[in-house]
Amino acid sequence: MRIDKYLWCIRYFKTRNIATEACKKGLVKINGDHVKPSKLIFTGEEVTVRKNQINYKFKVLDIPANRVGAKLVDLYRKDLTPESEFEKFELLKYSKDYYRKKGMGRPTKKDRRDLDGFQE
Repeated sequence: MRIDKYLWCIRYFKTRNIATEACKKGLVKINGDHVKPSKLIFTGEEVTVRKNQINYKFKVLDIPANRVGAKLVDLYRKDLTPESEFEKFELLKYSKDYYRKKGMGRPTKKDRRDLDGFQE
C-alpha cells in the first residue's frame, strides 16, 4: 500500500490529498528517510510523521484493506511517540499565549516592563 493511502487509512490525516501534500513537503519519513507519496509501505517499518509541530512515531503492524474506524487503528500500528514530544507541544501553547494578537497596536508601558523583566 502507498504511504499516503496508509496514513489516510489509519486516520493520521483527514483526506488523502492532505497526506500526499505532507509527503511532498518532507513531513513523512520511513526508517529515517524522506519519502514520496507513492512509496510502498510494509509491516515492521517505522514511520515518523510531523503534524501540528509534533513528531509522531509509530511502527506498522499490518496493512488495512481500506479506511478503518478510530477504535481499530491500534490493530494496524504501534505508537512509539515519546512523551517529551507532547510536553514540548504544551510548552509551545503557553508561549503562544503571550504574543499579542494582530491589530492590537503598539505595546503599552506595562507590556514593555513585562518584556524587560522577562529578558533579565
